Amino acid sequence: MVHDGEIIESIELPIAGLMSNKPLEYVCAKTKSLVSACRSLGVPLADPLMTLSFLALPVIPKLKLTDLGLVEVARFEHVDLFLHKNP
Repeated sequence: MVHDGEIIESIELPIAGLMSNKPLEYVCAKTKSLVSACRSLGVPLADPLMTLSFLALPVIPKLKLTDLGLVEVARFEHVDLFLHKNP
């Protein structure tokens, strides 16, 4: 979690950027600290980390953000980010 350019909380996920090799107790404590940091910045979501995790998950239908851009997953097609007006 970064606020005003300063890292205020973090958790390392060295296994494919998805999992930790730390003990469960450590991961639970860090997760709670991350959620607390979200709350301190005004995030009202019930589970902000889960929401963020699923935001970019490209296998769930509808529009998803991926490393390749915006994708409509049901059709497996990229979506333009801007509407083009005809002159």
